[in-house]
Amino acid sequence: MSYEVIATLMFSTMMLMLLTGQRVFGAIGFVAVVAALLLWGDNGGHDIGFSAAMKLMKWYPLLTLPMFIFMGYVLSESKIADDLYRMFHVWMGGLRGGLAIGTIGLMVLISAMNGLSVAGMAIGATIALPELLKRGYDKRMVTGVIQAGSSLGILVPPSVVLVLYAMIARQPVGQLWLAGVIPGLMMAALFIAYIAIRCRINPALGPALSAEDRAMPRAEKLRLLRAGLLPLVIFAVMMVPFVNGWTSLVESSAIGALAALVAAIVKGRMTREVFENSVRNTLGITCMFMWIILAALAFGAVFDGLGAVKAIESLFTEQLNLSPWMILILMQLSFILMGTFLDDTAMLVIVAPLYVPLVGALGFDLIWYGILYTITTQIAYMTPPFGYNLFLMRAMAPPEIALRDIYASITPFVLVMVLALALVMIFPGLATWLPGYVYGN
Repeated sequence: MSYEVIATLMFSTMMLMLLTGQRVFGAIGFVAVVAALLLWGDNGGHDIGFSAAMKLMKWYPLLTLPMFIFMGYVLSESKIADDLYRMFHVWMGGLRGGLAIGTIGLMVLISAMNGLSVAGMAIGATIALPELLKRGYDKRMVTGVIQAGSSLGILVPPSVVLVLYAMIARQPVGQLWLAGVIPGLMMAALFIAYIAIRCRINPALGPALSAEDRAMPRAEKLRLLRAGLLPLVIFAVMMVPFVNGWTSLVESSAIGALAALVAAIVKGRMTREVFENSVRNTLGITCMFMWIILAALAFGAVFDGLGAVKAIESLFTEQLNLSPWMILILMQLSFILMGTFLDDTAMLVIVAPLYVPLVGALGFDLIWYGILYTITTQIAYMTPPFGYNLFLMRAMAPPEIALRDIYASITPFVLVMVLALALVMIFPGLATWLPGYVYGN
């Protein structure tokens, strides 16, 4: 049996298992282990899974994963993150579309605290969405705002998805996180510009708050400003030492987790329930990602042994005679297609053994490509029929927001994301300048 047939069988078996509802790491790991045993038997097949586990256990930067997740959950469970929205509500409510713009700002800050899309979606749907609807904002626009804004969680550091990519692509996590800063802020700025322009053209979409609604003593406004800026202070305490080279990435993540814990204690919000929920959620998500990474490493090791990467490279460059940029565009289109029925981790694990080495062989920067992958994943999160954020919004939205409203809300924001993706592809420096500057110094 040829290697091409073996690779096809592995992919088809894995996709079949995923379509039956099996867990991602179970389907991928099972195919990897069975293929290794059938191909190499007792002469080395059983070592592949063990070697992947040892590689995972020795990967020191993986310690950042539970630290950042714990920090995000402490700030969320203790309601410190809620103060952010109240700050935006008071200070930006007087603008047309101001609360929607403030929601994007909230999502950027939540992303900088958690690194997961689901955290921003939960906070936006439970805190921001009812307030926006009560203030007369268009329901389709605001559901799109929350879905698009929450997707920034996987691009703005400390992105958990980029940690997974770093492990599979063997790239430094710190450089990937810094590479996501400018594209993430650029995309947030594009969202804000779209909201401001739409609300200026049609004020009914996002009416400004009346003077009565915004009436509040200046002392109270300043108190809300201080409370809302606390998460920013925690983020600065964590990231400034790392950027200046005073601490390692792992040490900075520990500082961030400790700072969030201390802030919750000082504000009197660290109850036994908050601590237990934060630890339990951190443990669950960390273990999930570790299992996925373990399965991905085993699957990739089998593909390396088969030589499938070189076969794919030969097919694209020699037999089909495609240019490197054409191959790259086809990769991005395939990610968007897979995103209609798979989540981000499944997409990365399934195609990373093929795409990442091929991108390097074509001469592209793997740090830059990590940002392209992440932006494409954001688009996939919001594309029907099975976009991840679409179903999260449906589960959390009030009854007056129908599924058709959720689907209709995402079109302009997906177009904005496509524009951001094109800009990063055309101008790679948007992703590569900051890590080059920081690590170059």
